Amino acid sequence: MSVFDQLRADSMQTFIDGRKQGLKIVGAYCTYFPQELALAAGAVPVSLCGTKEDPIPAAEEHLPRNLCPLIKSSYGFAVTDSCPYFVMSDLIVGETTCDGKKKMFELMQAKKPVHVMQLPHVHEGEEALTLWAAEIRRLKERIEEVLEVTITDDAIRDAIRLVNEEKQALKEMLDTNKENPPLIPNVELLIASWSSMFAADKRDNIRAAKELIAQKRQQKIDAGPSDRPRVLVTGCPIGLGSEKVVRLIEELGGDMVAMENCTGYKTLELQADPDHEDPIVALAEKYIQTPCSCMSPNPGRMDLLKRMIADFKVDAVIDLTWQACHTYNIEAYAVGQLVRELGLPYLQLETDYSSSDVETLKVRIEALLEMTK
Repeated sequence: MSVFDQLRADSMQTFIDGRKQGLKIVGAYCTYFPQELALAAGAVPVSLCGTKEDPIPAAEEHLPRNLCPLIKSSYGFAVTDSCPYFVMSDLIVGETTCDGKKKMFELMQAKKPVHVMQLPHVHEGEEALTLWAAEIRRLKERIEEVLEVTITDDAIRDAIRLVNEEKQALKEMLDTNKENPPLIPNVELLIASWSSMFAADKRDNIRAAKELIAQKRQQKIDAGPSDRPRVLVTGCPIGLGSEKVVRLIEELGGDMVAMENCTGYKTLELQADPDHEDPIVALAEKYIQTPCSCMSPNPGRMDLLKRMIADFKVDAVIDLTWQACHTYNIEAYAVGQLVRELGLPYLQLETDYSSSDVETLKVRIEALLEMTK
């Protein structure tokens, strides 16, 4: 995975050098963030979601212990100044996908300027789209104010085209796992998806995705078909530092061929129309379709899962839920029903970032993989 390892290293150096030249950075915590606005402002959007356990003790000095580890890790990185991307960010963009995050953002304002987008919790309806478009306009105005720039419609349209191209390249990269054997399974798949969120230039992401596809296809020449169980992972976001379930799947003889999570496939099919008469509405129409469990109802996730199970020839599904993530925990019932109706083994895991339950997880995942034989 040297392609994406180098991408992360080069991007970090670009951020460091760029800051000396006035580079602006907008940090965000969710795929609902319309990153095209940051690009149109001449800034770089970067993901700030905490995926490691290390900063959680510092966060628990302010936050309850029984809170989602992603929220605690994200906040811990902020208050300890141990995430360079947070430290370099000029503006933090949050959203109301869950109660824990929106209250955490209130505390985070003591560290950085924070703008919270009020997300409608329904996909359909003119009212929801109108509200979301208004929120995107409000964010545009806040970015212009903080970064002291003017964001033009033409700049937004150019950014839409660039993000569309990036998403298509990443989708093509992940779609290689529809093959047998999968070209980028398990931790490699996670690294490729996760690393793409830290690129200083979207064009570097596009090049890295195409280069990885070419390398993996060359390596496949001598590889025959695999009989390892093909696993789809859905649920909460996963990143490096919180990949214990992914590593266990691999160690126990399975292949995670697809991640429906928002750090994986969830948003890759969503495209904004660059020729829309109002590019803000184009962004609103795109992002409101994100099939997150915070939406009620959320049929888009079920439709996507059904298609992915067929397209990636999945043998089993693992639904990974972080502790105290109520929307994903409740939606797991509907996901389980769908998977079982399709005749596949299903396993829901509720856990956190610690290694305290690794042996228990190992037994449960091993049992799931046995059911595929």
